[in-house]
Amino acid sequence: MDREELLFQKRLIDLSRTAYQRGIVVFSDFLNLNELNILHTLPKEELYSGYGTFGGYAASERQMVAFLPDALCYEFLYPFSVLRIRPLNKKFSEDLTHRDYLGAILNLGIERCKIGDILVNTCEAVVFVSDHMSDFLAQNLTRIRHTPVVASIEELQEFQYEPSFEEIRGTVASVRLDTLLALAFSSSRSRLSGLIEGKKVFVNGRMIVSNGYRLKEGDIISVRGMGKFCYDGVLSETRKGRYSVVVRKYS
Repeated sequence: MDREELLFQKRLIDLSRTAYQRGIVVFSDFLNLNELNILHTLPKEELYSGYGTFGGYAASERQMVAFLPDALCYEFLYPFSVLRIRPLNKKFSEDLTHRDYLGAILNLGIERCKIGDILVNTCEAVVFVSDHMSDFLAQNLTRIRHTPVVASIEELQEFQYEPSFEEIRGTVASVRLDTLLALAFSSSRSRLSGLIEGKKVFVNGRMIVSNGYRLKEGDIISVRGMGKFCYDGVLSETRKGRYSVVVRKYS
């Protein structure tokens, strides 16, 4: 673990200590996959409190952490909002990508840690934004590339989202991580093994660096720069000892 990661680990411990000492819920910024892995692999005895994570919808990648005091006796909301971004005129709008939306937001001086996932469809995007940044973005985000846009704030508790999936079935020799990656991303095991060894593959938010890691039904696998999928389990076993499996790849 390098110096920056050690400092981040210390920051998490400090937030946990504050929650414990003051008896309140203490929130982090949005954490990326590497940062969530540091959190999840922290020894429990180093934290002063329990914690929960949430990013706005099931299987979100960037998530905020809530450090919870032992005697928590009230409900709480995560302090972020939903920002919906639409073109002013759909007829003349460009085909905007995740990078386009993110670039426009960062160009307004917003730090990446204040922004959660960005969900893009054909004509609009939804961005999860820290509460104290949402009004500023709603007022100042008026253009994405050459497309005039309007941004409106929605309450998090009213937001509903069901990710779309592509179901992929195949026959594999085992339910090892590298084998399932090759099936989900239609690539060779040798190429994808480099991603695992390069610390770019996460299972349920934890970094996995072993090609032979065995997946369990319901595991969510995220690969930085490529996407993510859910392993739905074994359908049947062939006479030759191979497994018919199914995965759902997020589209």
